[in-house]
Amino acid sequence: MSAPRSRPGSGPIPKIRDGYYADWRGDEYECSPDGADVRLYRSDPADGFIEVRPGRYVRVLPADQVANFCYIRTTCKWKGEPFIVLGESEGWLRIEYTGGRAPVAQALGLEEFDFGVYQGWAPLTEIDELSEHRV
Repeated sequence: MSAPRSRPGSGPIPKIRDGYYADWRGDEYECSPDGADVRLYRSDPADGFIEVRPGRYVRVLPADQVANFCYIRTTCKWKGEPFIVLGESEGWLRIEYTGGRAPVAQALGLEEFDFGVYQGWAPLTEIDELSEHRV
């Protein structure tokens, strides 16, 4: 399932997400699995959340107390090729090529981040089909 997102010039782009998320008490949280538990994260203080560093609060719950636990990944196309979006900074997206063809990745000028893993920065204005997928 994917949810289309706005393109530059047609409205705001929501925060790029690539990680685990779960619902608890009507709100969605960034989270991480931890055995039989789930760690919920937020950026501001709240009842039952412990500050682990400035601007980062955590609450550990049994996994059966959260709903809609899933991994959310943002994908896009750049220059007609498929990518996952790893992050965003000042109008640029950090992207990782998922097309599986090294010659194409090299022709796009991507950096070989690891063996067979190609990443780079692309201007948001050149991005097409930006969408979010729940796994």
